[in-house]
Amino acid sequence: MSKQEVILSEDLVKSLKHAIDKCPHDKLFILTDEHTSELCMPRLRGIDFLSGMDEIVIGAEDVHKTIETLAFVWKRLSDGGATRHSLLLNLGGGMITDLGGFAAATFKRGFAYINIPTTLLAMVDASVGGKTGINFNGLKNEVGVFAPAGSVLIDTYFLRSLDQRNLISGYAEMLKHGLISTEEHWAELLRFDMEQVDYDYLRELVGRSVQVKEDIVEQDPFEHGIRKALNLGHTVGHAFESLALEEDRHVLHGYAVAWGMVCELYLSHVKTGFPTDRMKQTIQFIKDNYGAFYIDCKQYEALYAFMLHDKKNTAGVINFTLLEDVGRICINQTAGKETIFEMLDFYRECMGM
Repeated sequence: MSKQEVILSEDLVKSLKHAIDKCPHDKLFILTDEHTSELCMPRLRGIDFLSGMDEIVIGAEDVHKTIETLAFVWKRLSDGGATRHSLLLNLGGGMITDLGGFAAATFKRGFAYINIPTTLLAMVDASVGGKTGINFNGLKNEVGVFAPAGSVLIDTYFLRSLDQRNLISGYAEMLKHGLISTEEHWAELLRFDMEQVDYDYLRELVGRSVQVKEDIVEQDPFEHGIRKALNLGHTVGHAFESLALEEDRHVLHGYAVAWGMVCELYLSHVKTGFPTDRMKQTIQFIKDNYGAFYIDCKQYEALYAFMLHDKKNTAGVINFTLLEDVGRICINQTAGKETIFEMLDFYRECMGM
C-alpha cells in the first residue's frame, strides 16, 4: 500500500493546490454531507482551481454509512462522467472519508481521492491510514478495502465550528494514541481541559496524535501485526455501537471507543498486568467526559455475539489488543466468554450502573 501524504495545513488553499497538482485528473468531484455542505463548503467556494467541481451531497452521520448511500455516490459519479482518471475530494468526518474512500477505490476499479477531514475523529483516525468501508448487516465497517488517499489535508480551523460532543468523540481516539505511545503523551492528554478548549494547543496535540498513527501504519499497512495496536478499545467499542444501532439509541464512535477502553483496560489489568493507578486515572477521565452507555446483564449475550463478528477474530476466537503498561502493547490477546462477562460486570460497576 502506497504511503499517503499527511499535511498539517496552515493554508488550506495552498495545501489543496499542492495535493490536487499531484493528482492529474479529467473531472473533479467533492463528497460532502448535509452538515459539511453548509458549514465547510463555503471555505472552498470561489477557489479558481476548483471551478467546475461537481458536489455530491449525502445524509449526515453514521446511519448513512450504508450500501444504499454508496450506490447513490456511484450513480452520481457515473452520471457525472467519472473515469479512472477522475479525482474525488472527501470533505467531512469519518463517515465521509470512509464511504468516499471506498467509493473512489471501487468505481471503475479505483481512482484517486483526497481527504479533507473536518472533525477531530476524522483528523486523527478515520482519514489517515487507508482504511475505507461501510457498515453492513448491522455491523460496523463490515465491508471495505485498504486504499490510501493521495493526500490528507488537516486544517484544525474546522474544529472551531465543531460541537462539543463531536470534539470529545474524536478526542477518544487521541487518548487511545496516548495509551499506545508514551507516558508523556498519555499524561498531557489527560490534563487537557475539554471544557475550555485551547485550539492552538489542540492543534499541537492533533499533530502528535496523527504522527503516532502514521508511524504505526507505515510499519504495518495491512494490519498483520503492530497496526493492531490501533484497535485498543474497538473490539468492545464496536459491539457497543452495533448494540446501540440495533436498539435505535445512536452513539458517536469515539464515545463507544472510550467505553470500550474502560472494558479493555480492565482486561489489560487482569490478563497482562496493566497498572491499577493508570487504569483508574484513564477511566476517571472517561467517566468525567463521556458519561456511560447503559447496559444490563440481559444484553451481555448480544454484546458477546457482536464481538464474535469482529474482523480481528480468528476461527471464532475473540481477539483483543491489550496493554502491559502505557506504550507496552500486547496484540492478539484472547478472552473466554466468562472473562468477557466479568469485564462487562466491571464496566457496569465502575460506571455506576
